[in-house]
Amino acid sequence: MGNVHYVGAEPLTFERIEEILTGNMKLELTPEVKERIQRCRDYLDRKIETQSEPLYGITTGFGSLCNKNISPDELSTLQENLVKSHACSVGDEVSPVIVRLMMLLKAHALSLGHSGVQVITVQRILDFFNNDVLPIVYDRGSLGASGDLAPLANLFLPLIGVGDVYYKGKKREAISVLDEFAWKPVRLMSKEGLALLNGTQFMSANGVFALMRAFAVSKRADLIAALSLEAFDGRIDPFMDCIQQMRPHPGQIETGDAFRRILEGSELISRKKEHVQDPYSFRCIPQVHGATKDAIRYVSGVLLTEINSVTDNPTIFPDEDKIISGGNFHGQPLAISYDFLAIALAELGNISERRVAQLIMGLRGLPEFLVANPGLNSGFMIPQYAAASMVSQNKMYCYAASSDSIVSSNGQEDHVSMGANAATKLFKIMDNLDHILAIELMNAAQGIEFRRPARTSPILEKFLKAYRKEVPFIGEDIIMYPEIHRTVAFLRRYTL
Repeated sequence: MGNVHYVGAEPLTFERIEEILTGNMKLELTPEVKERIQRCRDYLDRKIETQSEPLYGITTGFGSLCNKNISPDELSTLQENLVKSHACSVGDEVSPVIVRLMMLLKAHALSLGHSGVQVITVQRILDFFNNDVLPIVYDRGSLGASGDLAPLANLFLPLIGVGDVYYKGKKREAISVLDEFAWKPVRLMSKEGLALLNGTQFMSANGVFALMRAFAVSKRADLIAALSLEAFDGRIDPFMDCIQQMRPHPGQIETGDAFRRILEGSELISRKKEHVQDPYSFRCIPQVHGATKDAIRYVSGVLLTEINSVTDNPTIFPDEDKIISGGNFHGQPLAISYDFLAIALAELGNISERRVAQLIMGLRGLPEFLVANPGLNSGFMIPQYAAASMVSQNKMYCYAASSDSIVSSNGQEDHVSMGANAATKLFKIMDNLDHILAIELMNAAQGIEFRRPARTSPILEKFLKAYRKEVPFIGEDIIMYPEIHRTVAFLRRYTL
C-alpha cells in the first residue's frame, strides 16, 4: 500500500498506527468503503422520509431534550447547533499527535458504515489530516459519556467553517484555511453532528499514545533495572527461568527472559557473591515488572477492540432495517482499564525509587551517596528526594477516575465514566516515570564506575557508552537538574 493507509479497509493495530504517524502516511478511502458509507447514508435518508416515529438525535433534540421533535427543514441546523453548542473543551491545548490520532480514529469508526454520515464528511477529516490542518482542542471538558462530546466538538468545528486550527505552525481561523484550499464548509445533514461528537475518540487517542509509550517504558525499565542490579552487585538467581515457570504469569516469564538476555556475558553478574539474597526491589523485579507487562497487555486488548468499534449513537443497521439508540459511547471499558494502567505504570516508578535508595545507602562496597568524598559532597542524595516526590505524586494520580460519576443533562445522562480524566492523567504519570527512571539510570551508571575494572554485559556496556557521551561520571558536586534533563532526553531517543 506504499505510503497510503486506506481507512476502514482493515482493522487498526498499534503497529499500523505508529507507521501512519511516524511515516507521514496519507489517508484515503477505497471505492468499497465509500460505497459502504454512502449506503448507510442513503438508508437513513429513506428512513427519515418514511418513518413517522421520532428518531433520537436525528429528528429530536439531544440528551434530556430527546422528546423535542425537530421539523424536517431544521435537521441540518440542529446538527450544526449541536457542534457549536458542545464545543466547550477548556484547559491546555491538546498536543498535535493526539489531534491527529483523534481524526484518524474518528474517520476509521465512521468508515465502518453504521453512523449515517456523508462521504464528504469523512473525506474532509482525511483532508485535514493529510494537509496537517490541526483543529485546536483542549484537554478538559469530557465526562466520557456521551462519549467525548466537548473535545470532539472542538475538533470538528472547522469542518463547518468555524473554530480555530493550526496550519503551517500558525493559529488561524478555520474559515481562512478552508478558503485557501478552496474547501467549502461541510453542510451537515441529519445525524452527522451527533456522529461526529458521540464516540470515544478523545479517550482512545490519549490511550493509544500512552500505550505506545508504555510498551517502550516497560522495556526501558528492565534495561535500567538490570544496570542497577549490576551496580548493586546483585544476584541472577531470581531471574532464572525455572523459578518463573513455578508461577507462570506471562509478564513474569518475559521479564526473567529479558534480564537473562540483557545480562548475558557479564563479568559482574557471574562472579561469586558474599550475600545470599537481595532486597525485594531487586529480587522481585520479575514479579513487579512482569505484572506491569501483563497489565499493559490487557489494556492493549481492550483498546484494540475500542478503536475498531462504532461508538456513536444511535447506531444504524441498514441490513436489519434498524436504528437503535444505545450506549456504545460510554467510556467505562476504557476508564477502568486506564485506571488499571495508571497503577501498573506508577509501580514501575515506585520500585525504581527503592532501587535508587538502596544504591545510595553505602552498601556492598559502594560509597555513601555514590560520591568519593561524602560529607564535603552530597553526591546523589537529592535526586532520590526528587524521585520520591514524583513517586508520591503518581500515587495521587492513581486515584480511580472511573469510580466517580456526576449526573449531567438534567438527569438523562445519570452515570458517566470519567474516562477522559482517566486518560489524561496517564500522561502525568508517564512524565514522572520518565524522570524517575532517568534518576535511576544516573545512580546505576555512577555505581558501575565504582565496580571497575570489572565489566558488565555487552548490551549494558554499549548502553553505558552511549549514555556517557551525554552525561559524565560525577566526581565532585555539580548542579544536578541539567543532568537529569539530559538523561530524560537520552532515554526518550535511545533505541532499545
